[in-house]
Amino acid sequence: MTTLLTRAVAWIGLYLAVAVVPLMFAVLGHSGPGRGFLTEFSVALGFIGLSMMGMQFALVARFQTVAEPFGEDALVQFHREISYVALAFILAHPILLQVAGIDIVGLLNLVQAPWRARFAVTSTVLLLVLIATSIWRRRMNFRYEVWQVLHGAFSVIVVAFAVAHVFLVGYYVDQAWKKWLWAIMACALIFLLLWVRVIRPLKRLHRPWKVESVVHERGDAVTLTMIPFGHNGFRFEPGQFGWLTLDRSPFSATSHPFSFSSSAENASELSMTIKALGDFTSTVGSISPGTRAYLDGPHGVFTPDRNEGPGFVLIAGGVGITPMISILRTMADRGDSRPFLLYYACRSLDDITFDEELESLRSRLDLTIVNIPMTPPEGWKGEHGYLDRDMIVRHLPDRYQRLQYFTCGPAPMLDVVEDSLTELGVPVKNLHTERFVFV
Repeated sequence: MTTLLTRAVAWIGLYLAVAVVPLMFAVLGHSGPGRGFLTEFSVALGFIGLSMMGMQFALVARFQTVAEPFGEDALVQFHREISYVALAFILAHPILLQVAGIDIVGLLNLVQAPWRARFAVTSTVLLLVLIATSIWRRRMNFRYEVWQVLHGAFSVIVVAFAVAHVFLVGYYVDQAWKKWLWAIMACALIFLLLWVRVIRPLKRLHRPWKVESVVHERGDAVTLTMIPFGHNGFRFEPGQFGWLTLDRSPFSATSHPFSFSSSAENASELSMTIKALGDFTSTVGSISPGTRAYLDGPHGVFTPDRNEGPGFVLIAGGVGITPMISILRTMADRGDSRPFLLYYACRSLDDITFDEELESLRSRLDLTIVNIPMTPPEGWKGEHGYLDRDMIVRHLPDRYQRLQYFTCGPAPMLDVVEDSLTELGVPVKNLHTERFVFV
């Protein structure tokens, strides 16, 4: 834990350092005339905003060494939230220039404006479109695959046009060494793009998988079991996930993240259980055995293997049972004797995915299951409705604060669980949440 904390602090420090590097490059050795506080402050914000936009590529490049101290979903959440900060800095740049007396409004006429203004305006407009389509993708009925392509393309154009604006203005990059430093930074961004779109897919191209079976589960879910084709596959830890590309080239612009549902002790095959929620997930049930697949993984730190404890509490909502079944299957295969408590919130008892297997796992593990159907059948005497603090408290064992807690499911449920467990005095280091929201 100490090592991970040290690495987390180091990565955060590096991020902050890189955020201000372009500004330092700009002012270092600059001998031009002063232009007033507002003007210089606006330029500073613009440089920092541009640097932050460039680092967005690094946050989603799936570098496991970067993601490990935080978790992949936390890193993506930061990527999403920090984009608003970068947008605020970038929008403040022209607004403050206008306040300082520089006619920015007049430059909005792209027909007559100089190219430096055209690049700046186009970059800003596309950035607004990029963020808007990310926030309201579902309301706009954008398919995930279409959004992913547009998001990637617009991101590259936004940063490229912003850099072009900086060079054409030339006020703070008027020396050869500064131009070289900016060129190096541009090359770093190009490398990130090549890493994500060329190098990693090329590695996956030589390590294909084959769909061995397609099994329809309860709760509108489908389990794909895949075997490595021409290689030894990879080992993963229970609770981790991978990015799946199915029946298309690994160079495809779209891939989808799903938790592994099979036991980590079985290296000969790998399973993902996918609930039909629209777009790609609704087509998984029609996949034929023998279909070629590519996997980018394993990813994630949502696993008991990295968070040891005397016992575990698993809290799942809907398809959030997927990483939990992998954890339980793995621990059963290992003969683990520690206690496991599973809360499973679902629409109805008929929607309990892996119902029969969960019951059978009671004989192989010290496992307690608390099913929480939203609409219980007549005569049901167990918990029902929305999972809340009182339900959690009723089933917790003594010395519950020493246990490790793993929660995966809809965001509102996760918020309730996190707040409840925190109020109950469970240490933050014992709380592990998989939000699995990558858009």
